[in-house]
Amino acid sequence: MSMIARRPLIAGNWKMNGLKAEARALAEAMAARFNSVGSVGFDMLLCPPFPVIGTVVGAVAGTGIAVGGQDCHAKVSGAHTGDVSAAMLADQGCQFVIVGHSERRADHGESDAQVRAKAEAALAAGLVAVICVGETEAQRDAGQTLRVVETQLEGSLPAGATAQTVVIAYEPVWAIGTGRTPTLNDVAQVHGAIRAKVARVLSAEAAAEMRVLYGGSVKPDNARALLGLADVDGALVGGASLKAEDFWAIGCATPGPDAD
Repeated sequence: MSMIARRPLIAGNWKMNGLKAEARALAEAMAARFNSVGSVGFDMLLCPPFPVIGTVVGAVAGTGIAVGGQDCHAKVSGAHTGDVSAAMLADQGCQFVIVGHSERRADHGESDAQVRAKAEAALAAGLVAVICVGETEAQRDAGQTLRVVETQLEGSLPAGATAQTVVIAYEPVWAIGTGRTPTLNDVAQVHGAIRAKVARVLSAEAAAEMRVLYGGSVKPDNARALLGLADVDGALVGGASLKAEDFWAIGCATPGPDAD
């Protein structure tokens, strides 16, 4: 499986940060970097808050930088006050949407079944679903990491998912925004287990081609080591994605002749 060339994806989850002027400035800064180099060895994705998606889409138009939502509802439309459908995101120019982030699973009590329904809605709307999985610190201390991640993955993956329609993001909950990261061996073990689980649930072909991102306190100073692991195909970046210089540095840490 490791012989398959998977183009790295560097995704920025801005979370609940960024007013219109800030969003435009950050997106324009990333667009300027893309335009200045001509070609890079990675794909870039920006996931801003809902109100500024249009601003960001406009700022990165023509650069090849993709834009995504941070969540979507499982339904296409209806009486769901405060929610946004995948079709609405696509209509705004999004190509991706994050589903099942640990902050959604914890703060909003989202189950694997709900995450799967959202991923199915994303695929139906023509979006790529970035499905997040990851264990809490208590689960890790209890030696349950692989069981928890594999259970979440099996329950969250839509039937018929492919490497073209789904990206997996492994984010150990205890590492998000804390400055702590698992050891490289730990990350390699979990990513290998995720790929093996995808092979069992979907197919060996899907597992070989599907991108599996690492997230959880990814920074310029640890990005090269993390992104150099065989089964790590990019990063889902939180805080560092709000600083253009840091986010660009993480992208440029991807292996390959064009990533500099």
